Amino acid sequence: MKRIIIILVVLLVAQAAKSQQDAQYSQYMFNGIYINPAYAGYREQTNLHSFYRNQWTGITGSPKSLSLAVDGIANEGNVGLAFQVASDRLGAQSNLSAYGNYAYRIRMNTDGTSRLAFGVGLGVIQNALHGDMLDPRDPGDQYIPLGTEREMAPDARAGVYYADDRFYAGFSVDNLIAQYAIKNRNMGINFPIPKAHYYLTAGAMLPLGYGLQLKPSFLLKDDRGGPTSLDVNALFLLGERIWLGASYRTAVKLYDKAYLQRDLDKKNAIVAMAEIFAAPQLRIGYAFDYSLNKLQPYSGGTHEISIGYYFKQKKVRMKTPRYF
Repeated sequence: MKRIIIILVVLLVAQAAKSQQDAQYSQYMFNGIYINPAYAGYREQTNLHSFYRNQWTGITGSPKSLSLAVDGIANEGNVGLAFQVASDRLGAQSNLSAYGNYAYRIRMNTDGTSRLAFGVGLGVIQNALHGDMLDPRDPGDQYIPLGTEREMAPDARAGVYYADDRFYAGFSVDNLIAQYAIKNRNMGINFPIPKAHYYLTAGAMLPLGYGLQLKPSFLLKDDRGGPTSLDVNALFLLGERIWLGASYRTAVKLYDKAYLQRDLDKKNAIVAMAEIFAAPQLRIGYAFDYSLNKLQPYSGGTHEISIGYYFKQKKVRMKTPRYF
């Protein structure tokens, strides 16, 4: 029975995710390196950050994601470097990935508080199918491995990112190589062929009064397959120490996709989140996603935890706080 549930979950997830293959994080705005390699070095301190996401709790085989990233600067802040690893699990499928990222950061003003960065990331992904978690209808099905089958493929990502004291914007794309490597090696029978995912994001800091600021932002995601996804976010910063806010995630129509089912539910989730500076160098965040689609009756919601740590440096170039 457990194996049957896992298979059903995979089908439900495919419908709910609407073809978005990349792991999804609700607190991405606290560290943009997960969606854009050009973000590397933005904080101008050595920064260690991690996410753990347990999606759609209560459903057997639901997605679970874990990631870790470290980034910093070189060459007087003109270069950003980052390394990130991630692990995703969905039913009988799992994915491991690792990327090294490089960003060249161009000064747009004399003190360097405004930068335009161009970034690239090179890495590998490993897909795995755990055949022992599946219960085939026909014994001996040649497409279901007896144990665990793994394949590796190279990959690349690229992006551009601009930020100053009060505004940021970025555009990036990933899965630039892996989609062709997997397809050309006929790995697509057991492993989904990754599609290029495009990310467009922007946000600003708006002072509202003493010790209170508002950070509105958005993230637009598209893979040229499923519906385009839009996150609209609003976060309040209290006394430079506590972030409180919410997000609304939905599908939007940017251009015609005639191949899509016409009656797809556009609503996805609403998210409540908070992040606190537990210590001057330590940040802890939490987000809760409440599903608005057909999974809602079966899911206990999605829980996501983030932890960030800044390493002390003798010389810190930052002249303004890094809000983005």
